[in-house]
Amino acid sequence: MSIMTLLPFIVLIGAMFLMTRSAKKKQQAAQQMREEMQPGTGVRTIGGMFATVKEIHEETVLLEVAPGVHAIYAKNAIGAVLADEEYNRILDGADPITGEDGPVVPDDVSSLTGAEATEKGDKAGKIDLGKAEAGDDAELAADKAEGDKADKVEKAEKAEKVDKAAEADEATAEGDDAKDGKKAGGADAK
Repeated sequence: MSIMTLLPFIVLIGAMFLMTRSAKKKQQAAQQMREEMQPGTGVRTIGGMFATVKEIHEETVLLEVAPGVHAIYAKNAIGAVLADEEYNRILDGADPITGEDGPVVPDDVSSLTGAEATEKGDKAGKIDLGKAEAGDDAELAADKAEGDKADKVEKAEKAEKVDKAAEADEATAEGDDAKDGKKAGGADAK
């Protein structure tokens, strides 16, 4: 056998070795992270829930998900062990430390809307988004167009009915004329 025929198999075996090696490293890192857990440590579960570790057992962990609310989770359900600063920032909702150039995002909408936005609000207390005047005109025009269209359709239907009635009257009249001609013994009677 030549080396060219064995080359695809060698590449395949090498790729499998590299994939299993990286997966094994990830498993070891996750195991080490779970070993670092201690009571009082903040964690994030694989479902995205943040909790505090209360007790650690062989296969399970007792987590406090809210003050006075405890839940038992498998150790494998712990997605990340968080640093105290990060965990406290997430729980308190504190903004991360940003530089002077970083954007400031307000907690509520009141600072984003000015006094003019509340003055333009409609009677129900909703905020006017600037489309009310143009939107009202557009709605009126659309309603008028629909009304005109409906009137035209009604007129067309009435005209069709009148035309059909006229045709029916003509056909009846022609039939009556033919009967009269036969009774009278006209040329068409034979």
